[in-house]
Amino acid sequence: MASLCGRLVKFAGRQNALCGSKRLFAVKITMGDPIEHATGLEKRELLARIAGNEDPYASSIRKRGPGTKNQPNEVPSAFDSRIIGCVCEEDSTSINWMWVHKGHPKRCECGHWFNLVHRAPV
Repeated sequence: MASLCGRLVKFAGRQNALCGSKRLFAVKITMGDPIEHATGLEKRELLARIAGNEDPYASSIRKRGPGTKNQPNEVPSAFDSRIIGCVCEEDSTSINWMWVHKGHPKRCECGHWFNLVHRAPV
């Protein structure tokens, strides 16, 4: 036990002599900004959120509009197809999933129509 105390005193004295008035534990080390470390899609998403776009992938829940064949609900996508979910009844506990393709309006089981529209990627 005495040798351990002697080592601690010796170590503390050596650190004070080498560092001057700075203490060993006074330096706060932090990680850099996450944007500096991010790459690819993650970086594009973080930059979009900083710019004010909280939903860069247009994945938020949307209320259905009239949903007729002449006026279908518009589904934004940067690709030629997208999977969407329709909650047909307000109290329903299940979601009807379906693929919507560009240029081909799709009708859900409940009768609402959906159409894919082009949206530029983030």
